[in-house]
Amino acid sequence: MRKFLSEELKENKDLEAFLNAVDLSYNNFEEQSNMIQRAMKISSEELFEANRKLQREAKEQKELIDKLKNVINRLKFFDSNSESKEDKELNGIELVGFIENQAKEIVEINNQRELLLKELEHQNQELSDYAHMVSHDLKSPLRSVDTLTAWLMEDNKDKLDGHVTAQLGLIRSNVEKMDALINGILNYSTIGKNQIEAYNIDLNLLLKDVLKMMEIPKHVSIEIEDLPTIIGDKYRLQQLFQNLIGNAIKYNDKPQCQIKIGFSNKEPFWEFYVKDNGLGIEEQYFDKIFNTFEKLENNGDSTGIGLSIVKKIVEIYGGEIWLTSEMSKGTTFYFTIKKQPRGAA
Repeated sequence: MRKFLSEELKENKDLEAFLNAVDLSYNNFEEQSNMIQRAMKISSEELFEANRKLQREAKEQKELIDKLKNVINRLKFFDSNSESKEDKELNGIELVGFIENQAKEIVEINNQRELLLKELEHQNQELSDYAHMVSHDLKSPLRSVDTLTAWLMEDNKDKLDGHVTAQLGLIRSNVEKMDALINGILNYSTIGKNQIEAYNIDLNLLLKDVLKMMEIPKHVSIEIEDLPTIIGDKYRLQQLFQNLIGNAIKYNDKPQCQIKIGFSNKEPFWEFYVKDNGLGIEEQYFDKIFNTFEKLENNGDSTGIGLSIVKKIVEIYGGEIWLTSEMSKGTTFYFTIKKQPRGAA
């Protein structure tokens, strides 16, 4: 502005004051403009960061909602009031309500499960007590029949003919069979009743004890590999091996009965086998023989429970049992025992 003033006006002091005021106003405007720009920049950065934060939170919420929807889809949740049974689209609040209701239902189901388990435990105890009571009531007359028959045969051994003696012997044989059957039922009903006691068992020592308890005929040879020490309880393992060895002896028609016991390490199990050179078993009976009271021939000494007991014990130890066999050449029973049995105390 000064550039275009005349010399006279340039010397005018009043106009000079005016021009100075204009200069100051421009300077003040620039400062304010800079201040506004700085404030806008700060606000813009804060808004940008806040916006990014909101975007992140929105993304996280969307992912959470998607996961919840996925859970609901897996639960096959649908609107029970919908005729088409199509999947129901839920918003966030409805999802929370649904999950809360599901949690309450799960808690209720668990409570009912605990009550059911307690009731089953009580019923099992009553059944066990009943089995022992019935076995006692059944064994008493059996012992009386056996004793009276023995006395009758002893007191009249010079008077009885061969036919009568044979019939009395058959009576005693069936009494013994009935006694063995009662014992087998009791053993089967009590297996698995308690937790597995977890302590180390040297199977080599255990097998020596088992063979001492059994009556091993002279024509039977038993070869035992160097067996491992495993975790279990002595009583159940004795039952297991005793039944398998007894089964191998019972169903053997060879002049020299040969039995071999061995194992292999197959993590996380021990795998054992009991091999014989006996009669063999047809493949169609492989599963049947493990059923209670099932037996392949009318053997007077067999109760049909031995292999059922073996299978139940193996399953308690978290394992499986199976067999291979060839008729007239023999059978091999395989079973596994978990190295850390479930339910071990």
